[in-house]
Amino acid sequence: MLPVEFLSALNNILPPDRLYTDPVDCYTYAYDNSRKIFPPQAVVFPLSTSEVQAIVSLCNQYKVPLVPRGRGTGTAGGSIPEQGGVALSLERMLKIISVDIANRVLVAEPGVLNQTVQDTARPYGFFWPPDPSSAMYSSIGGNIATSAGGPHAVKYGTTRDHVLGLKAVTAAGKIIRTGCYTTKGVVGYDLTRLLIGSEGTLAVITEATLKLTALPGAVAGITAYFQDLNSCTRAIVQIMSLPQLPSALEFLDAGSLNLIRNRYPDMLPQQANAMLMIEADGSESELAATISAILNACKSDGLIQARQAENIAALWKARKALSPLLREIAPKKINEDVVVPVNTLPEFLNTLAQLSHQYQIANVNFGHAGNGNIHVNLLINPDDANEAARAAQCLDKIFDLVIRLNGTLSGEHGIGSEKRDFIAKEIDPSTLGLMKDIKSLFDPNNILNPGKLFPQG
Repeated sequence: MLPVEFLSALNNILPPDRLYTDPVDCYTYAYDNSRKIFPPQAVVFPLSTSEVQAIVSLCNQYKVPLVPRGRGTGTAGGSIPEQGGVALSLERMLKIISVDIANRVLVAEPGVLNQTVQDTARPYGFFWPPDPSSAMYSSIGGNIATSAGGPHAVKYGTTRDHVLGLKAVTAAGKIIRTGCYTTKGVVGYDLTRLLIGSEGTLAVITEATLKLTALPGAVAGITAYFQDLNSCTRAIVQIMSLPQLPSALEFLDAGSLNLIRNRYPDMLPQQANAMLMIEADGSESELAATISAILNACKSDGLIQARQAENIAALWKARKALSPLLREIAPKKINEDVVVPVNTLPEFLNTLAQLSHQYQIANVNFGHAGNGNIHVNLLINPDDANEAARAAQCLDKIFDLVIRLNGTLSGEHGIGSEKRDFIAKEIDPSTLGLMKDIKSLFDPNNILNPGKLFPQG
């Protein structure tokens, strides 16, 4: 239970319509897309940096856990209040503060949706490159918290590459400004990049200065279908060795293709067991050469067909439907967004197939092959304890494989609570200790999203 004095002070900061304490109202903020449920004792909805500062300072004073969240689309359990306390929802901080086209900058509050940023920038001929599959629903605050990526990260990079500066409130209630308004700036430590991807454990972001990018003059799509996994992965390596970089390179395995066939029966060749969805962009003059080079790189003994797509929008719709389709058939699927160097993808995917067979776990894989970011989905029956135990063993071996191949455990979903027990596989004790020291400096009372990122105990 929250202290009576604490709740009384919260009531002095916020009006009743922006403070929930009824368990029924709070339940909506008890979960994210990890499907784990931990109800908070209160939910607050600030509208300004000063209100965030007052709330954070109060929680720090009473040592009440405070969990920042956007729209709850994350899959790693980063925004669930495991230790109760207060859920700090930033969903009502919806102002686009300025659009400065001369400097290619858009300044916005954290609750603004990714799609709203795109819709605002598009009439000027610009876009914000981070494009997670949840772009229609996820907020830029959430994108920044996990350094979200998406299909176009292969060419344009992730969120970390497109944020110039931040305003934030530390766990001690101090307002800080990081970065600068210009694309060049080397004054002091790069705290902007420190906060991006920190999953709300260091500070609460209240304003972001986003770097916009010009929309390409032309866009074209390619579909390539393969008889087997090996020929497909060889094509990925060949494409990424080209000087002409695709703007998206998505991989789908046989399991993914079967899911699409069930929903769109006539879309795919029946003999295809692997597929690449490729996008290229640029000026009209350079696009033809890029398409030709990519088509040539797809040629292998296992290629069924590779051709320019007539309706790339329909293909993206099918690709983005994969995660919801998997939720339908496996509500408790284990979804991991590991990354390995592109040239190791053949070994990674083949060994992954061997592991799923060894542990008898159904496995569906797809993802952003252009930067080696594969979404590994282990499909399990949550009521089968034996299967759950085998899946845990399989996952442990998958992470060992990723590290052996010089990869990383998360490309865009973050660590949250789902991967914290494995983080020591990738980060050595000295580095992990330094990270914990940084956490303590920002958050001396450990109130801000406590328990996330680091192994328990």
